[in-house]
Amino acid sequence: MVIKNQQDVTEAVIAVMERTHEPRLRAIMVSLVKHLHGFVRETRLTEAEFRDAAAILNEMGKLASDTHNETVLMAGSLGVSSLVCLLNNGDGGNTETSQSLLGPFWRLNSPHVENGGSILRSETPGDALFVTARVVDQKGRPIAGAEVDVWHASPVGLYENQDPEQAEMNLRGKFTTDAEGRFAFRSVMMIGYPIPTDGVVGRLLRAQGRHPYRPAHLHALILKPGFKVLVSQVYDPNDPHIDSDVQFGVTSALVGAFVRHDELHPEDPGIGTPWYSLDYTYRMEPGEAVLPRPPIK
Repeated sequence: MVIKNQQDVTEAVIAVMERTHEPRLRAIMVSLVKHLHGFVRETRLTEAEFRDAAAILNEMGKLASDTHNETVLMAGSLGVSSLVCLLNNGDGGNTETSQSLLGPFWRLNSPHVENGGSILRSETPGDALFVTARVVDQKGRPIAGAEVDVWHASPVGLYENQDPEQAEMNLRGKFTTDAEGRFAFRSVMMIGYPIPTDGVVGRLLRAQGRHPYRPAHLHALILKPGFKVLVSQVYDPNDPHIDSDVQFGVTSALVGAFVRHDELHPEDPGIGTPWYSLDYTYRMEPGEAVLPRPPIK
């Protein structure tokens, strides 16, 4: 088709997209072109702005490494990750869900830990945290034998792969639920932290006058055949940024009760005070147990 005007461009591209054989890919590409071309028209995108946008995409790709994923960071900062999650869980976004963002710091092959064990692998100063949790289905029935991968940032706001002071796989561990769907472990209380701001995402936040902080949270990825892999984050409601997460990930279902205790722990008084506890129930939905692609190595 010989292009006569700007409207012809969109019609020509859509016609090509509609020849895509695979139905789902065809639907995605046709919609993408319609919305993308509509965005260009609505904003009257200039040639200079287009060149800047292409350069930004190239820069984001170059920033990818074994320990950092700028694209995932940007998707979260635009609310896309959260939107995709909510649209695909909780009855199509109509009910609460334990699903949340995977985030850019999940790693494969974290070490297995016995129920009740510690996920500390190097000296990590901080207040002790005792987690007890349950994994159930949508009707509240316990899910036994589920593999639960947990990880979180340290009390200085860094994941172990970001911090040379922490041992390999510190604050990471993999558990198996018992007959009642329960698992438990000991760690240290995490804090909220700023996302990396030395790249494209950081420039966007500064241009918008936004802070870079995520509220304190505990990650979990739960695998059990017959169920959709559950990716979850449980947030501390006392964090000062609970209402302004830079990644838009906090939902009411994901706010946990991180309880502060100022009396000595009855079974381990040597840890001192304060110490914290969290009890939380994860709900899995039926589906195919397919692990996501790790964002880092």
